[in-house]
This record gives sequence, C-alpha cells and structure tokens, in this order.
Amino acid sequence: MSSKLLKVFIVALVFGLASIAARAETPPAPPADGASDQGKPVFMSADWAKQACGAWNADPVLTGELAKSGWVENDGKRGFKVMQIYRTDCPNSPRVEMRVAKKDGKAMCVYGGKVETQKLDSGMDYIMHAETGRWGEMGRDEYGPMKAMMFGRLKFDGPMMEAMGNMGPFKNFLLLTGKVAASTTSCPN
Repeated sequence: MSSKLLKVFIVALVFGLASIAARAETPPAPPADGASDQGKPVFMSADWAKQACGAWNADPVLTGELAKSGWVENDGKRGFKVMQIYRTDCPNSPRVEMRVAKKDGKAMCVYGGKVETQKLDSGMDYIMHAETGRWGEMGRDEYGPMKAMMFGRLKFDGPMMEAMGNMGPFKNFLLLTGKVAASTTSCPN
C-alpha cells in the first residue's frame, strides 16, 4: 500500500471513529413531526405509565425473573415495590409511578399512573430519570440500557446492589420505554 493511500485510510478511520463517538454521546432528538404522535399518550405521563404497566405484565422476563430472584419480595412487607420515573428535561412535569407486587408467583405491575406513594424507601424503591432522548435510546437499542447505566445517562436512586443483581431482567424494563407508543413532542402535565 502506498504511503499516500495509507494516510487517506488513517484519516478516514479517525474521522469515522470520531463520528461514531459523537453519535454515542449525542442524545437522539425526539420526533420533529408532532403529527406522527397523534393519539399517543405523552411519554412518561400517567396514561403512558398505565400502558407501560400492561407491557410489563406481558413481558415474561420481568414477571418471571424478578419473582425468581426475590427482587419483588423486597417490599418492606407493604405488598409492593415502587418505581418513580420522569424525564429530566421536563423539570416541571410530575413523575409517574409503577408499583410491582408478587401475584401468583410472578412480579406483576399492579399500578401505573400518577404518583401516589409520597414516602419512598431507598432500600426497596427506585427513582429513575433521564433526558427524553436518552430514554428513547434505551428503548430502541439492545445495548442502550447498559450504555445508559455505564455512562451515567440514567440517573438512579434506590438499592444499587439489588439492581445490579437483577441487571438482566431490569434491562427489559428500560426497553419498555421504546415499546410503549408515546409522544415526546411535549412534556407531561
């Protein structure tokens, strides 16, 4: 290979890698066309959380693996675990809540909607938030949940060791953000 061709190849490789790195650090933009979002609940609204609860219950990994591991049983004897989630770039929007309880040997979502649990227990409950684009990235990309956690894109409060012990099934929860149809052109009210 000639030295000139080698230099061109190296420059192309460097620019290609820089482009890949830039895409990895730039959150995907929400859809620009609001018309495509017509009829969909606003992402991370109470209506969206209700649909996410149904999607949770349809996922055999979430319902099965989180029951087998004992995750769902860490509920302080109140009968459910709480996950409150929100979009960081919608600071004035209310959070939404999903509650998960053990029913018939499975980890079932028993509530999805507006926040009702005012006092959370950091030893068993979770608060998660990220920018809208990052939630979208987590929901669209098989590796999105792991990247989000590794690079600090998903902000997380709760029992860290418990979460780490359930990373496989918990990834499916983060993938739900891409499975439940939603409008991202406005913030929840």
